Amino acid sequence: MDFSSGTLRNLMTLKNARRGRISSYDESGGNKDWKAIAAGETLVLGEIEGPGVVSHIWMTFRSTEKHFLRKGILRIFWDDESAPSVESPIGDFFGAGHGKTVNFSSLPIQMSPEDGRGFNCFFPMPFRKKARIEIANENSSQDLVAYYYIDYELWPELPENIAYFHAQWRREQGVSRDESNLVKSLAPNNLKDFALEPFVANNIFEFQGQNKTGRDNYVILDAQGKGHYVGCFFYVHNMRETDQWDWYGEGDDMIFIDGDSWPPSLHGTGTEDYFSMAWCPSQSYASEYFGLILPGNNNWKGYMSMYRFHIEDPIYFSKSLKVTIEKGHNNNRFDDYSSVAFWYQAEPHKRFESLLPSEDRLPYAD
Repeated sequence: MDFSSGTLRNLMTLKNARRGRISSYDESGGNKDWKAIAAGETLVLGEIEGPGVVSHIWMTFRSTEKHFLRKGILRIFWDDESAPSVESPIGDFFGAGHGKTVNFSSLPIQMSPEDGRGFNCFFPMPFRKKARIEIANENSSQDLVAYYYIDYELWPELPENIAYFHAQWRREQGVSRDESNLVKSLAPNNLKDFALEPFVANNIFEFQGQNKTGRDNYVILDAQGKGHYVGCFFYVHNMRETDQWDWYGEGDDMIFIDGDSWPPSLHGTGTEDYFSMAWCPSQSYASEYFGLILPGNNNWKGYMSMYRFHIEDPIYFSKSLKVTIEKGHNNNRFDDYSSVAFWYQAEPHKRFESLLPSEDRLPYAD
């Protein structure tokens, strides 16, 4: 069976599949084409009996509650599994790090007009028995109104070598800006005090220390089993208050395959280098496989959002994969980091750590 589809060349091939869709349309024939999810409730958008493939997801949302894009959670379950294979705040999954939407386009995921509030995902998501897609509203009091299409294909069977789609959100907070002000009164007796001190020379951040373990790196993905990593969104909130040159990068990517000891199989040279950019970028950019959605403000202040998709160069693993990146050189920075990792693997997958409570998912105030 020819299972390939989606490219222009494959449009000429006949396939034995049937197209279907679940959407939020008004079943009464009216124009109330949305579903309202009450605070604290979960809505199952759809359950699809397989075998099949979810081929496209479009969503948009509205709510009067601030940060609803971090408080709403997307979860997807394959084949009656008890724990999700996809779990992420809805905004972060589609590239809206820090709850900020802007227009951008990559090959698998886009945020489209108006102002990036149209969310699209084209990652193919196969399932053999069943797909269940749901949204949880963890707003404190307000409804989350969801509009959506879930487009799928039904197939007679799937090849044995088909892997399941996975996505996981993570966050590691440094210190708040209020906490960093406390350091002004501290004697700099260790590197962490230096790293927080707003008047210290920048060479502390750029060159101090040597990282020969990767032990304290930010972890984008920690997977077990057999599969391949296909990319991530990576979000940084610059927490340093200084008038000095305040580039947040210099963190090397370190990707450990099948239990690598240090140095890992894949070792990079700096934050923007892993994301296929150069020279401390400060300009928005979007391409099929990499880009900078939010470049930050002057001196790289505020919010940064970037992505790298390994569509042409998946990173394969047979037993385990740990995708990490330094938090600045030698993990000397104390910014707010979050991410969504995307990968395919055979089930079962390593159970995700419990998602942070809603109050601990919120971005720091602008």
